Amino acid sequence: MVKLRLKRCGRKQRAVYRIVAIDVRSRREGSDLRKVGFYDPINNQTYLNVPVILYFLEKGAQPTGTVYDILMKSGVFTEFRLNQRKVN
Repeated sequence: MVKLRLKRCGRKQRAVYRIVAIDVRSRREGSDLRKVGFYDPINNQTYLNVPVILYFLEKGAQPTGTVYDILMKSGVFTEFRLNQRKVN
């Protein structure tokens, strides 16, 4: 099973996170399937590769709690629901 979760980067006391698609059995710093975004909690900046995120969500990837909140704030799930309605 694939999850969308945060992968810690940056230096000590200055964490930034990559949003990655990763296998559930991998550890936090393990090898990821694909990098799909970037999140800086200190400057509150977010970069998302929305088409790739939608692809993984359509294939059944589950976002973690924090990633879910980031995607909700950016409006990815509204776009995901619109795509689901077009398909059905």
